[in-house]
Amino acid sequence: MSFSTILIANRGEIACRIIRTAHALGYACVAVYSDADAGAPHVRLADRAVRIGPPPVRESYLDPERLIAAARAAGADAVHPGYGFLSENDAFAQACQDAGLVFIGPSPAAIRAMGNKAAAKRAMLAAGVPCIPGFQDSSEDGQSDGRLLAEAERIGLPLLIKAAAGGGGRGMRLVREVDALAAAITSARSESAGAFGSGELILERALLSGRHVEIQVFGDSHGNVIHLGERDCSVQRRHQKVVEESPSPAVSPALRAEMGAAAVLAAKSIGYVGAGTVEFMLDHDGRFYFLEMNTRLQVEHPVTELVTGLDLVAWQLRVAAGEPLPLTQDQVELRGHAIEVRLYAEDPYAGHLPQSGTVLAWQPAAGEGVRVDHGILPGQTISPFYDPMIAKVIAGGRTRDEARRRLIRALGESVLLGLPNNKRFLADILAHPVFVAGGATTRFLDEHLPAPARPEPDARAWAVAAALWCLKGQEHRDIDPWRSAGRATFPLTLKTGEREQTLLVDPGPSGAVTVQLGPEAHVVRVLARAGAELRVQVGDVQDTVHAAWAGGKLHLETGGVQREFSEPLPKGAEPDAGVGGDGKLVAPTSGRIVAVHVAIGDRVRRGQTLVTLEAMKIENALAVAVAGVVTELKVQPGDQVAAGRILAVVTPDDGPDPAAAAA
Repeated sequence: MSFSTILIANRGEIACRIIRTAHALGYACVAVYSDADAGAPHVRLADRAVRIGPPPVRESYLDPERLIAAARAAGADAVHPGYGFLSENDAFAQACQDAGLVFIGPSPAAIRAMGNKAAAKRAMLAAGVPCIPGFQDSSEDGQSDGRLLAEAERIGLPLLIKAAAGGGGRGMRLVREVDALAAAITSARSESAGAFGSGELILERALLSGRHVEIQVFGDSHGNVIHLGERDCSVQRRHQKVVEESPSPAVSPALRAEMGAAAVLAAKSIGYVGAGTVEFMLDHDGRFYFLEMNTRLQVEHPVTELVTGLDLVAWQLRVAAGEPLPLTQDQVELRGHAIEVRLYAEDPYAGHLPQSGTVLAWQPAAGEGVRVDHGILPGQTISPFYDPMIAKVIAGGRTRDEARRRLIRALGESVLLGLPNNKRFLADILAHPVFVAGGATTRFLDEHLPAPARPEPDARAWAVAAALWCLKGQEHRDIDPWRSAGRATFPLTLKTGEREQTLLVDPGPSGAVTVQLGPEAHVVRVLARAGAELRVQVGDVQDTVHAAWAGGKLHLETGGVQREFSEPLPKGAEPDAGVGGDGKLVAPTSGRIVAVHVAIGDRVRRGQTLVTLEAMKIENALAVAVAGVVTELKVQPGDQVAAGRILAVVTPDDGPDPAAAAA
């Protein structure tokens, strides 16, 4: 199983992460890229890079033939799949082996054994691994609506309906009421068939407020399997992990040993080789139940690396080369604590809607105990074609609280300008009393931060924005944009979000700018500037802000909140935006049209979904806010659309609103 050149069948931060370790061990690396990633960091970091197609994933990163052809063209003799994409595709693993390539991961048989939730659960029950009560019959009768309804009533509510072939929350429905069962089964089956090519479902009793705890396992080709402790992944949104930590605040040494033994048993039962994760639900009484096994490296593996001092990618490469595991179970030590958050290009104050755009400034934090895994550069475009995760910010410490404090500081010191992101939202999670106490369950975000309110700009933010606007020198393009244009006192109206504010601005001769906001005057000085980082003084208080200009707009981060400031357009010149309040349905972000639910001539009610838009692997139902008749449809399934594009037009009429009539 010797190999020398590894093709990384992935992109972004995980591709960069794998390349760094592979290079350190002396391996050559080949990157692959779509047209959207031609200038991406993982492409530049690799020894060679091969184009594999246009941006859509099914024509590039999800095309096994293109990937294997790229490996052959570049002289690679091994493939590392990373996570996501084809990392858990048994057919791809088999195709690599058939092509004479070492697949750095488990065997196709092991992937297949855990790839279907129904089959995996049956295998775990047979092996004696604790499982949540449920129903996982794959037969034609077992998958009939009538049988699923009957089994659901037997299991009891609340109930989870899950796609047997799926992951990432797709094809999953939580049912609390009997009357909602039939519709939930139909909806889950439809989504599962569309996403995974299979409508097979399983049923499980829902543990609404348990802990999601996973065990990192490792096996080699010599029959050895060990575990490397646990990770708590309970802080989730839409079944997607947001925060991960190791060790879990809810797991004692005795429970760790018990869960670890169950995870090792699960891996041994399928002859597992390589890195894998066995996921469990942990209830309040300390009972744990098998959920699924991820037959790959996890996104959150860095927290395990920080508490064990091990490089899991290095372990993957050594195991793939036929070496035995470097440690036995009794040699594994967990030291300190580590927490990871996922930095997303999304707007947490608009339903966590994924965002695309250009990175104007990016400077990851550094310092003791801090690690940032990323794959972006300033000037890079964040495309709507891929996952919205920009980076993973990780911090470790002697204690959980030390790691938590370091992570909050690392988020504050990480500069990301140009597009909305969840940096402030993540810091709010880490500072929440329930999280601080180690009490977060899978219901944490729903119960404590269900719909975070967008922080309003305070007087300081308005003053800094106005001062920087003044110093930009709009009328004198030949001077430094951060110097005063020498203008006299003048009114300045700025807009951020839906807020407008008129201020009186007085640029002084010494570079100080006096900003009058209502009865208060604020003297603003820019003391130093290094790229996007500015040291400013407002009155007697100094602190650091971050700012960048693009398209006549100021992107300003103060107090950990990024805002976009601009001068309002003249009345009547506002661009189309929103979700159909004027009868026009407009794309809120770039993405792909998954479904069009109406036809021209249809009467629709207020709030009715007209189009489903997929952006960065997340489906968004777009509704119109008026009742009327569909008079224009400008898209069809499969279309790629840009943010701001009109998708459909509803013309209000005099007929009754179907929503009101139904009421």
